[in-house]
Amino acid sequence: MMKFNQAGVPETLFGLVKHYSPTGEEADVVNWLVNQFRENGYDQAYQDTIGNAIGIKGNGPKKMVFLGHIDTVPGNLRLVVKDGEFWGRGTVDAKGPLAAFVDAVNDVQVHPDWQIWVVGAVGEEGDSRGAWHLRNQIQPDLAVIGEPSRYDRVTLGYKGVIQFQINCEQPVSHSAGENSSAGDKVFESWQKILLRVENYNHQFEKMFEQIQPTILSMSSSQDGFTQKAEMKINVRLPVQVSPLDWKTNWLLDSVGVTYEIMGEGINAYECDRNSELVRAFVKSIRGFDIRPGFVKKTGTADINIVGPVWNCPSLVYGPGDSNLDHTEEERISIQEYIDSVTVIKNALNLLSIAIM
Repeated sequence: MMKFNQAGVPETLFGLVKHYSPTGEEADVVNWLVNQFRENGYDQAYQDTIGNAIGIKGNGPKKMVFLGHIDTVPGNLRLVVKDGEFWGRGTVDAKGPLAAFVDAVNDVQVHPDWQIWVVGAVGEEGDSRGAWHLRNQIQPDLAVIGEPSRYDRVTLGYKGVIQFQINCEQPVSHSAGENSSAGDKVFESWQKILLRVENYNHQFEKMFEQIQPTILSMSSSQDGFTQKAEMKINVRLPVQVSPLDWKTNWLLDSVGVTYEIMGEGINAYECDRNSELVRAFVKSIRGFDIRPGFVKKTGTADINIVGPVWNCPSLVYGPGDSNLDHTEEERISIQEYIDSVTVIKNALNLLSIAIM
């Protein structure tokens, strides 16, 4: 049975949010969550070698994983309960979804054929080291990743991403001369890439299917002898364009510039809408006499990392309005949170993984 504090906030949600844990400072909240697993009778509860909080309930051969992240962006917020909403850093992104996983699994009895993992992963707002570590440690049969999309919607995809830099270095020339400056050449290269992207995007109406390049920073300088210019660009990629494809086929030859790729990039990931897992969540949401929604997001999440390796039925789910992510207005409806816990429990029951 879900427990509430005197302010009417579910204790699991309040406890996670109360422990401020920006990326790199998750140790205290991880210890708190591991203790919660133990107090609620999980069969195993521990912190793994990378720092993730792990709770396992049940001992069957089949595995279902609820993967949330326990870190937040920086910027602590005052905890406030007002008009049925709980305000605080992480209430939406993404301690709300993680807490909902915990409260749902706390309330069910796991079928003997199954074990349910609840994971509070570290580092998602940074290098996602928690997910990178976990993806090769277990092989689940079903996976739910925790990110906010409201209690009545299921998220089925996240775009990929790659970053690169356009660089130009050349001898200084007079600004009144015929030669283009280093900045001109970098900008010309950017315009060529942008034109090709725009031509590609005309084929697709949905943003999830389009390429989205964005300038992160640009600068130019000279010391009297040498001009330098650079532009750093972030590119959100659809399923059809992999980071390798972008590196190989999309960076056009431009005179006088070089391209510097930053990291390997991350592939987009799309879940199977017709999987048994998605059907169970959809049916559970319909139990509220509402029409379930489906979402594909233009950001990147831990499912991009674990999904291709686990290769099992999966989806992304969690209460909260993602428009409030990373803002000073971050807050979650307590009733929506409660409803999301019910959705998860009913889905587990429909999948014959657990009973309430």
